[in-house]
Amino acid sequence: MSETWIILGATSSIARVMARRLAGRGAHLLLCGRDHADMQATAADALARGAAGAEVHGIDVRNPDTFAPVIAAVNTLDGPVNVAVFVGSMPEQSEIDADPALIDGTIADSLTGPARFLHEIAPLLEERGGSIAGVGSVAGDRGRVTNYVYGAAKAGFAAYLSGLRNRMARKGVHVMTVKPGPVDTAMTWGMKMPLMTTPEAVADAILKGLARKRNVIYTAGIWRPVMMVIRAVPEPIFKKTSF
Repeated sequence: MSETWIILGATSSIARVMARRLAGRGAHLLLCGRDHADMQATAADALARGAAGAEVHGIDVRNPDTFAPVIAAVNTLDGPVNVAVFVGSMPEQSEIDADPALIDGTIADSLTGPARFLHEIAPLLEERGGSIAGVGSVAGDRGRVTNYVYGAAKAGFAAYLSGLRNRMARKGVHVMTVKPGPVDTAMTWGMKMPLMTTPEAVADAILKGLARKRNVIYTAGIWRPVMMVIRAVPEPIFKKTSF
């Protein structure tokens, strides 16, 4: 029996690498996102690399009505179900400051949308087993002046995954929170950010973390001690910083 993987946000750079890695293991992939042409290309590549199957499903996390077809498709397959969530959006803080209406979309893409999808598919995983890897961000560890709306969304998603982990552990389903630092993708194109890593490194860290049943991983690993220090900075000092 091949692995079944739902990849939510399948057009992200990390998701494409993840799809390649899973295809090499002979997994059955359900690629979910908004750009059909992009996902069709990923599906064709996955099949060429040995995937047992590669389906494309149009999903907009801002519209829960689009979730039903993929859940119905999973019900036609046997065995445990795995979900990898790469959904999110990160407008520049200056753009949000100029147009606060962007807050709604940022929260929907990075928190409420993926949480709603996971909540709808959770009973299926409780019944059949599997795992969830939810991609958050180190930005959620402490609000900073440069991206605090995006950080708030990712902090909320991390809290959601923590609670979901608590719930699903009772049914043998493993839930892992992934906290990448800056990753060299279209989302960060043109931004000057420290300790940048690659989509390949993040995808490999996710698969390694799941194999080891980790609850929370940072990638690159250096971000764990870095964020420990940042979280420990007293508020009177922190509010004077501007990084």
